[in-house]
Amino acid sequence: MSEKSSVNWEQLEAKPEFRALLAKKKAFIVPAFVFGMLFYLALPVLVGYFPEMMKTKVWGEVNVAYVFALSQFIMAWVMAFLYVRVATQWDKAAAAVIHGQG
Repeated sequence: MSEKSSVNWEQLEAKPEFRALLAKKKAFIVPAFVFGMLFYLALPVLVGYFPEMMKTKVWGEVNVAYVFALSQFIMAWVMAFLYVRVATQWDKAAAAVIHGQG
């Protein structure tokens, strides 16, 4: 059921344009991953080591810990939005490299 690819992957991998594309992807993905992990792990670390700061009331019964936890949802959506934008550019660059235009 799979269709035979007409792309010579060994030849494609040797192209400098292909290697440059991989470097661009790595330059976004690695820092985004590190930031995301640090951001998500910051909540339990802050709650564990600085509980009084995290208990500080911001609005009514809502404290800093709740605000930080809710900010993680916003951060996830922002990261997803940014990834989709750059991935679209990578797809166009990959098509150009595959078809010999890059």
